[in-house]
Amino acid sequence: MTATPTRYTLHVADDVLDDLRARLARTRWPDEPPPEQVPPWSSGTSLAYLRGFVEHWRTAYDWRAQEALLNRLHHWTVPLGGIQLHYLHEPGVGPAPLPLLISHGWPGSIVEFRRLIPLLTDPGRHGGDPADAFTVVAPSLPGYTLSYTPGQPRFGVEEIADLYATLMTDVLGYARYGAQGGDWGAFVTSRLAWRHPERFTGLHLNLLAVRRDPELVADADADERRFLGELKGFLKEETGYQWIQGTKPQTLAYGLTDSPAGLAAWLVEKFHRWTDCRDDDPATAVPIDELLTNLTLYWATGAIGSSFWPYHARMHRPWPIPPGETVRVPTGYVQFPREILRPPRRLAERTYPDLRRWTVAERGGHFAAMEQPELMAREIREFFRPLR
Repeated sequence: MTATPTRYTLHVADDVLDDLRARLARTRWPDEPPPEQVPPWSSGTSLAYLRGFVEHWRTAYDWRAQEALLNRLHHWTVPLGGIQLHYLHEPGVGPAPLPLLISHGWPGSIVEFRRLIPLLTDPGRHGGDPADAFTVVAPSLPGYTLSYTPGQPRFGVEEIADLYATLMTDVLGYARYGAQGGDWGAFVTSRLAWRHPERFTGLHLNLLAVRRDPELVADADADERRFLGELKGFLKEETGYQWIQGTKPQTLAYGLTDSPAGLAAWLVEKFHRWTDCRDDDPATAVPIDELLTNLTLYWATGAIGSSFWPYHARMHRPWPIPPGETVRVPTGYVQFPREILRPPRRLAERTYPDLRRWTVAERGGHFAAMEQPELMAREIREFFRPLR
């Protein structure tokens, strides 16, 4: 029997918000190395920055205003795979809206898409052509924020892809659809396109799910040598979070579930490192209220430990696209200068042999839908236009 979706309204209880502010006021701060010895941010989240960020969260941030903005979207839940899967389902405004699955990653949420979705669903209202309209389906990743309740089963990329296949076709009735993804969303949608190519109009990505193995590149050209240097630096300096989240996620979950300042430090560091920010301030790339709304969702739901699970699954399983297999659907990609890794096209084509569009953006980073929503909307529209 097909599961029946239920409308959902986001509401965080007052006592949860009161407890959050009280915990923030009692933060026990560490010191950090002297700046002449170790520059701020080089060994992790800056103490001075985080103090100001936490004070803004405690005294100036208005969750209820942000909650009201999110509730303008159409929220649903449906029982699938042993959990209550949360998703947004926004109808397109146009002659023939194309169903589009969009998927976030870690440490993100559906907050990433609040400004992007209207540009996709109603392009005519935002200077575009109504013929480019999409009906958008944006799930909260299983185990993340609104798709989490304590004690529920954990999910890796493979299970998430299977769940999304069921959601799109069996629950919502879309025999064919497009998909867009970044971070884990890129892995999930790539896995889904590999498993069910017949259902795909096209796949658009802002991160490429290619293997991170220097041995895969032989006879490297200049662009591949650039990538190998980038990959070497990433593997040496930027993967500590992956190892702890992928090997001992439960241990980390205790501290981050108990301390909102600790949770903020863990997440904000990624928005500093992975966005195209200026002056070491993530809020120059992503509005501070969006940073805090994303963070508050993690805190209020207690989902941070469960959100680590795709890393644990990834470290203990084969690559989600099996060796020798490819994603054989029309694919588009937009590369942002501050993305965590930027594989060259020749390497990308080993996984995505039907690359139809490859755009190099001038500004932006890993959280593209938050940093550059207009550019992302334009790229998605232009990629899918000839595929409709």
